[in-house]
Amino acid sequence: MLKSLLTLFAFAMFLAGCSTPEPRFGPDGRPLPQVYRLSDSDAAKVQFRMLEGVNTLRQARGAQPVELSAQLNAAAKTHSRDMSVQNRPWHFGSDGSSPIQRASRAGYQGRLLGENISETFETELETLSAWMEAAETREVILDSRAGDMGFSWFQEPNGKIWWTLLIGQPNGGAPGGV
Repeated sequence: MLKSLLTLFAFAMFLAGCSTPEPRFGPDGRPLPQVYRLSDSDAAKVQFRMLEGVNTLRQARGAQPVELSAQLNAAAKTHSRDMSVQNRPWHFGSDGSSPIQRASRAGYQGRLLGENISETFETELETLSAWMEAAETREVILDSRAGDMGFSWFQEPNGKIWWTLLIGQPNGGAPGGV
């Protein structure tokens, strides 16, 4: 009897865990969007999803794939946080630094070719899609000279995400760029 009750209890707990939360609705009666939450433990997954997305787009255009660069990832992370502090999406750091200077400070030895930034509540792949719609940001992603990529973000408590993507040319390129 006890075994049957424990089994029934375990099954009830399993079913309770399978239920989906009730959607919340706005004043217009439409479901409210859910906040896309990220944590530090998501970094590798998110960066690799973006890398795969970028490389799929590059392959479709005949460009060579890029690889993640730890130095460019670090520069992207620093700039994403700094944009949040400044509360504006732009290419200059609060100390006046340029993307080239930030990549160099992070130890990147190649040539920085470009930087894409975004302030949004959207996922990384939705952000990539938006970047591909604009000629200027699309050119950064598809630059045929590229071999390195850095990508990171900073998320505020309200869910807003500050994204930064850096594209670089490995050691063979001259310093500078952007």
